[in-house]
Amino acid sequence: MIKVGVLELQGNFSLHHEIFKKIGLESFPIKSKLDLERVDGLVIPGGESTTISLLMNTFKMYEPIIEFGETNPIMGTCAGVILMAKRVKDKRVKSLDLLNIEVERNAYGRQIESSSEIVKYHFGLEKTLSLPTTFIRAPKIKNIGDDISVFGEFQGSPVAVISGHHLGLTFHPEIDNVETFHKILFDKNSQFYFKKLKAVNAA
Repeated sequence: MIKVGVLELQGNFSLHHEIFKKIGLESFPIKSKLDLERVDGLVIPGGESTTISLLMNTFKMYEPIIEFGETNPIMGTCAGVILMAKRVKDKRVKSLDLLNIEVERNAYGRQIESSSEIVKYHFGLEKTLSLPTTFIRAPKIKNIGDDISVFGEFQGSPVAVISGHHLGLTFHPEIDNVETFHKILFDKNSQFYFKKLKAVNAA
């Protein structure tokens, strides 16, 4: 059974552990390079991306996470997807360059500092789900590379993207107790598991 780590330097990480418990997967706090050695996947949670970036640099976590991501699945939610992006429109955030996307922090401003929407997600040509989606000072994915598949959009912008074994979300699925996205990367028994997922651009 896959063991998943949740980066616990700053941010909203406790609810991710609850999701993993709900779907029957073990999860562990990740605070150092050594912690990564006992897990098979990683979640970089929401929070304050500039603070998380600073702490990752302080605790020398950048290179270990980049190396870990070469062969292991990583999911980033909200601030997490900012850190995973190739390009970030804020020099205070050091990029992990795990997803070939450009991200703008707090792009929606006060209009969407905290809102819950119903967003339609496309999992292949035949599977579509409408799920509650909570945005909190959400980032916006401005540009995507050719290797990026989009399977969720809101207001004309991608909010859920996947590339290889990495998944990026601009929102907080854990707040709405939505387990689908955790299953995409980490639950091998799920119909949504990433090896079976053929994401298409959302209509």
